[in-house]
Order: sequence, then C-alpha cells, then structure tokens
Amino acid sequence: MRERHKEGSVVLDRRIKTWNFFWWASGKRHSKKIGSLRDFPTKASAWKAAKELRHSLETKRTTAPTVNLLVEQYRAEKMPQRLDTNRGYESWIRVHILPRWGQNLITDLQARPVEMWLESLPLAPKSRTHVRGILSSLWNFAMWKQDIPTQVNPISLVTVKGASKRIRQPRSLTVEQFRLLASHLKKPFNTMALLCVCFGLRISECLALRWSDVDWLNSKLRVERGIVEQNVDDVKTPESQQSLYIAAEILDVLKLWKQTTQFSAPDDWMFASPLKLGRLPYSYTGVWRELDRAAKAAGIGHLGTHTFRHSYRMWIDSVGTPIGVQQKLMRHADIRTTMNIYGDAASADMREAHGKIVQLALQA
Repeated sequence: MRERHKEGSVVLDRRIKTWNFFWWASGKRHSKKIGSLRDFPTKASAWKAAKELRHSLETKRTTAPTVNLLVEQYRAEKMPQRLDTNRGYESWIRVHILPRWGQNLITDLQARPVEMWLESLPLAPKSRTHVRGILSSLWNFAMWKQDIPTQVNPISLVTVKGASKRIRQPRSLTVEQFRLLASHLKKPFNTMALLCVCFGLRISECLALRWSDVDWLNSKLRVERGIVEQNVDDVKTPESQQSLYIAAEILDVLKLWKQTTQFSAPDDWMFASPLKLGRLPYSYTGVWRELDRAAKAAGIGHLGTHTFRHSYRMWIDSVGTPIGVQQKLMRHADIRTTMNIYGDAASADMREAHGKIVQLALQA
C-alpha cells in the first residue's frame, strides 16, 4: 500500500503495521518511521504527519552553520595559539578555504566534492594535506558545538595522492660546504649558524636564546622558547624544550661572542639587534639575507635557515649515532619523525655525538 509524492513517499509495512516515510536529500535516500497503523488509520493522516516530520528535519538541517560563521567561532575557541601554527592556519583559511566554501553550510563539505577540489588546487601534496586537516577540524568543531549531529567526519574519507612524498628534497650541507659558508658569514651570523648546525636548532629557537639560557658551570644550553615575527612564543613541541650538552669548543665560541657584544647581561638576547637597541634579537629576514649573501659568495647555491637542521640530522647519522640518540638530539616527539626504527638514548652517548658534530664544524 504505497502513495508517491514529489516530496517523498509514505509506505505501510504490512508485517508490523507501521507507516514509514521515505525521501531523497543530497543524493541519498532517507527513511523515518512515522507511527503505527493504529496511530494513523488512514494514508491522509500518515501524510500529514510525514509533512510535519519532513519540515522538522529540513529545519534541523538548515541550522548547520556556514563555513564563514564556523571559521569565526573556531578562531575564537579552538584555533591553535602558537604563533607559527596560527599563521599557517590563517593562510590556508584565507587563501583557499573561505573563497571556495565560505558561503556553504559545513554539511555541504562532503568527501567527493572536497577531494575533487583539493586535486584541482595548484599546491604540493603536503600543502593539500594541511588544507584537508583544517577542514576536518572545522567539521569536528561543528559537532563539538552541537551545531550538527555527531557522525562520521566525511573529511576522514578524503585522500590526498602523494601526501607522504616530498616534491623537493630538503637541502643538507656537507662538512666542507658548511665550513666554506661559515667563512663568508659575518658576526654574529656565523655564530648563529654554528649553534644551529651543532644543536639542530630551528632558527626561531636560536634567535630566542638569552644569555641566561647558558649553564656555564654544567655545560648545558636550555632551549625554552621560540620567536616568530619578533613575537616570543613557545617552542614547537614539548619535546623541543630541553637542556642540551655544550662541548667545550662551543663554550669558548659563546664566551668570545659574549665578550664582543654590547648586550651581555643575563636577560639580554644572545643575538640582540643593535638596530633595536637590544630590545629584540635579529629578525628572521635579516638572518636570511645574510645567509643568502654568504651562500652566493661561497658558491653553494640557495639555502634556507632550516638547512642547518637537516644538515645536523645527516651529520649525526654519518658519525654513527644510534637512532635512539638521534631522536633525543633532534628533539622529536615521535621516533618515526627521525627514522622508522626505535631505540633508547643515554646521556653519555648524546654528549659524545654532540662532541663529534662540533669537531666536524670547527676542524680546520
């Protein structure tokens, strides 16, 4: 016993004597139980209940927020606070997500259209993966706020081809290339480069060092903060915040720089900028320009500040450092980031490996 309607159909299940409403929405067939034959003895009464049910379902569906609105709320409540991460999120949202999806309801972001859109973007696979991750976070945020029912996040079904492959291999310097580069770097940039390549520091961590971070008596260097766009911030991960062993040769280099700089108080920046009267360290842009100039003068081509960290990883591997020690020295949260092998690290091994890297960097 069936009656069709342009907005769906009402069907009586004769076995259990219940009315059911069937309709299509977003390309999918849906069904909902209306009630028993005793509750609705005629088709007309069942249809009336079905229309009310359909109206309530449509009303509920349209309460889903637009992506524009959801992004504003996400910024206020769940956006990562670390400056570097926040800046990356804002870039993907502003340049790619809002222009395409801003006027859509969050429920319009389904697996197939999103995957096709990502494939059309002129971005590297890793960048597409970042965009997909933000879309997934927005979907989770909408469910967390109860704007939409809790369900399987459709973005989890989106795949990005080649997401685990690099388009450009990271640049690493040989020992000879680093020594040649260092010979063309002015002070204190050569000291910065030496610290980055001997400790695997990110440039944001190097620029954020204060003299109080050096434990001269115990030969330790504390990595406690980063600086992004001249704003002091946390380090990238909790594992990045560590005390690192300093070889005697590096201590001598730091002592010499401390005697040279006019900003040598414990709370002063280790690489304080004279242009900023010591209130801020050198900017990333200033470091990059000097690095680019020296690299061209040395004839080793273009390189970035992260080249030192990649070189450090290559060097500690070349001197036979156990993989567990490498993970500790690189300050990675997951050993798979260093290499897909596990291991453990001893303090003596870390000290020995650091000493070998210093010898490579300083040996004439």
